[in-house]
Amino acid sequence: MEFPINKGAGKGVEFKGLTTMYLFIFVGGLVTILLGVIVLYLAGAGQWVCIFSGLLSGSLLVWLVFRLNARYGEHGLMKRMAEKRHPRYLIRRKRLFRLLTKRKES
Repeated sequence: MEFPINKGAGKGVEFKGLTTMYLFIFVGGLVTILLGVIVLYLAGAGQWVCIFSGLLSGSLLVWLVFRLNARYGEHGLMKRMAEKRHPRYLIRRKRLFRLLTKRKES
């Protein structure tokens, strides 16, 4: 079974419709879920509890990542995160008169 990873030169990585950033989120989430299930099993939880929680959290992860990919696109999530870091407005605390007059250098 072969899966096409790249669809052309200069284009980003795409796998099953997921673009670059969402692939990293998806893989990181799957690794986290796997480690969580292992820790849960080693803590003494039942086998079916571990399987059920792994399947539930895995399906939630798949749904969330594909939803984010469909909503924001390839670069939209990065733009959204960058938008939150910008200030909504700039504050200039000098008086208008000081802005309009030139200062004499000593």
